[in-house]
Amino acid sequence: MAELEHFYDEDSIRSLEPREHIRLRPGMYIGKLGDGSSPDDGIYILVKEVIDNSIDEHVMGNGKTIEIKISDHKVQVRDYGRGIPLGKVIDCVSKINTGGKYDSKAFQKSVGLNGVGTKAVNALSSYFKVQSVREGQMKTAEFERGVLTTDHKLEETSQRNGTLTIFTPDDTIFKNFRFNPDYLENQIWNYAYLNAGLTINFNGKKFYSEKGLLDLLSHKTDAESLRYPIIHLKGEDIELALTHGNEYGEEYYSFVNGQYTTMGGTHLAAFREAVVKTVRDFYKKDYDAADIRGSIIGAISLRVQEPVFESQTKTKLGSIEMGPDGPAVRAYINDFVKEHLDNYLHKHPDTANELKRRIEQSERERKDMAGVKKLANQRAKKANLHNRKLRDCRLHFNEDKDERNLLSTLFITEGDSASGSITKSRNVDIEAVFSLRGKPLNCFGMKKKVVYENEELNLLQHALNIEEGLEGLRYNRVVIATDADVDGMHIRLLLLTFFLQFFPDLVRNGHVYILETPLFRVRNKKETIYCYNETEKQEAINKLGKKPEITRFKGLGEISPDEFGKFIGDNIKLKPVILQKDTTIQKLLTYYMGKNTPDRQQFIIENLRIEKDIVEEVYA
Repeated sequence: MAELEHFYDEDSIRSLEPREHIRLRPGMYIGKLGDGSSPDDGIYILVKEVIDNSIDEHVMGNGKTIEIKISDHKVQVRDYGRGIPLGKVIDCVSKINTGGKYDSKAFQKSVGLNGVGTKAVNALSSYFKVQSVREGQMKTAEFERGVLTTDHKLEETSQRNGTLTIFTPDDTIFKNFRFNPDYLENQIWNYAYLNAGLTINFNGKKFYSEKGLLDLLSHKTDAESLRYPIIHLKGEDIELALTHGNEYGEEYYSFVNGQYTTMGGTHLAAFREAVVKTVRDFYKKDYDAADIRGSIIGAISLRVQEPVFESQTKTKLGSIEMGPDGPAVRAYINDFVKEHLDNYLHKHPDTANELKRRIEQSERERKDMAGVKKLANQRAKKANLHNRKLRDCRLHFNEDKDERNLLSTLFITEGDSASGSITKSRNVDIEAVFSLRGKPLNCFGMKKKVVYENEELNLLQHALNIEEGLEGLRYNRVVIATDADVDGMHIRLLLLTFFLQFFPDLVRNGHVYILETPLFRVRNKKETIYCYNETEKQEAINKLGKKPEITRFKGLGEISPDEFGKFIGDNIKLKPVILQKDTTIQKLLTYYMGKNTPDRQQFIIENLRIEKDIVEEVYA
């Protein structure tokens, strides 16, 4: 101890420049790093920080169009707002706590108020360029990893006012990253829905919304599956939309000052409470909250002064007050919903009657399932879940405060060999393994009662802790790890059917992934290369030369624990399960799991032909 204390002196104390601190501790500013396979990876936060500035200009009445171009690794955003004051261009993108948003008169209800966002983007980019145009003059500056490299002189220009930002995330921080177009489109659609009248041109495609959150829910749902038309309510600083469908769970989209608060917060909790209270008062009946909110699809957008978020990534609102002199968020939302939703239901008796029928249907289903549910929970306890089916990890999502809980992962495997290999090679802090016994039940079209009656499905929902919703979800990433053969694909499809049928929020919120494992191992005495497809295999053969040894992995059980550690650690390849904007769950499940339609038959024929060609080539 004395020897260690000897080295703790004045020279042990360091003061970091803001740029150095951002690069040393990027997670404090943009959340988890990641390679772009998850929607909450840091590279999407970088995009958001830049677009937020352009959105704030639009909200303040400056600019009706934003142009965005994003390739696999490069981002370009051009707005037509006022442009950064030319003498402060460099300071605004490189000096922490510098910006125009500290003056509440200039930016009343902005999402970024701490002067960090764009500076973090700059510091975490291998290349960063900012260009501002104001009244016929243009100022440009270029940076590398936050360090100014070129300070261009003022130029005369005929370009329109506004700001151009170009950056490339630093690949020494964001390893093997690539932007996922589906995630970007969802992100940009949200900007369009929250800013009715704004046009965003993204990679040549136009994003525009006229009716705000009404358009959002219209695009997220299938009109035929809705129990009543979408209710759309707007106030000065609040906008709501809600309806009920026929799917299980609750589906919400919540926003504060244009920021998509994926983790909810005060405003969403207040919205959920207010709907229950208003409905009970309207029908003068003490319905169970779960029956009122069952199958609800809702969206809320709130604009407040000085919002308080629970992290720099702004995914959860923690605000209690609307502003220095404003009412509490919960009271404000409760009052708005009570007045406007109550008025709407009185004016639209058909909607009110259909809502009542939906609530009472949920009530009947809940009561009918009560006995089965109780017996199933008793069976789950007797099954000694944590020893028999689940090899758990130490850190859990929604439970532990450790920042690594964002990486908490449950691998769902089939067979003793595969589960054994993953169990031996996993990180026991953040990775758990659930072992299936054979193929799970095809539960397409079934009622939720079957989840409790089927031991395998019941134990899986208990392992995830999602019986009452995602609030208790124990793993941020639910990874389906099956063989890349016909049986493995079938198990994968059955598991996705289970999640989409009974726990669609798990998929919608980006928690479900497919584990990609190598199909081939190509090696010689000096080097081993793992390949995920035929193209990679051929490239490896060409690189190693002289007839290297080629192994085709027929199943996960053939991959040794030592090798598996390379595929579920830092180099893990996960394929996210994403619901497209125009894809509804019912249509998706009907297509893949319903009766054979001509379209599906053609799909199967084409894909079987492709599979047959691959198999013939592999074993030729």
